[in-house]
Amino acid sequence: MRMLLKFVSLLPALLALLAAPVLAATEAPAVPIEQGPRVVGEPFTYETGGQSYQGYLARNVADDKPRPAVLVVHEWWGLNDYARDRADQLAALGFVALAVDMYGDGRSTTHPDEAGKFAGQVMQDWPSARARLEAAMARLRKQPFVRGDRMAALGYCFGGGIVMNMALAGMPIKAAISFHGSPAQAVSKPQPFDGVVQIHNGAEDPLVKREALTDMAQALKAQGATVKVINYPHARHSFTNPDADAVAERTGLPLGYDAAADAASWQAALLTLDKTLNGK
Repeated sequence: MRMLLKFVSLLPALLALLAAPVLAATEAPAVPIEQGPRVVGEPFTYETGGQSYQGYLARNVADDKPRPAVLVVHEWWGLNDYARDRADQLAALGFVALAVDMYGDGRSTTHPDEAGKFAGQVMQDWPSARARLEAAMARLRKQPFVRGDRMAALGYCFGGGIVMNMALAGMPIKAAISFHGSPAQAVSKPQPFDGVVQIHNGAEDPLVKREALTDMAQALKAQGATVKVINYPHARHSFTNPDADAVAERTGLPLGYDAAADAASWQAALLTLDKTLNGK
């Protein structure tokens, strides 16, 4: 009987001890959960010279403020999933990204001979190539979510050559960033350019001739550009594309993915975009 009475007398204290952790947990302030970027991609059509071009526009639809725009210029294969994926990545980082279509009607190919034909036709007619880019940029500027005064361009392989020539032509972009780009000069009359040009090149890339790369860098510098060329040891052509090894096996082209060079060049590009487009 005495034991029962003792237990009854201790019961309130025991209940208080059991309740304490529950009260503490319920009284702790809740950790706020913020929404991350909601990237949406959609077709983006523009026209010039009687031809329709099917680009891909990616942006964070959870953000209603006008943001700087970045043009993504595809490899010689045409506008494919790789260019779209890069546009999605840029959109997640706060830019409006437009993967342009340089061939018209959204054409793309997986055959090197056809890709070379498409790319050659564009590079041999720079006025038409420029008109396609200008048409894309003009429509992009009309979008309420775009800061039309702050644009940049980055490109891969064939697209890298395009963006270098955009800078050489004095087009209204703040930065031109090339990844394993072809440095062939398509612009016959270079114009002043006071933006940034960043060229990422594989040191073991047999498709990019060192003399041509040096000539392009010097030509850009002569027009007032701030030029930086970065060579990545052991990196081959298409070093940023994870599918490069499979494509090399299928086509016999000297391509190869390099994860370290991909990461380093992407980080450098993002820092440049942030400085030139988001800076004061």
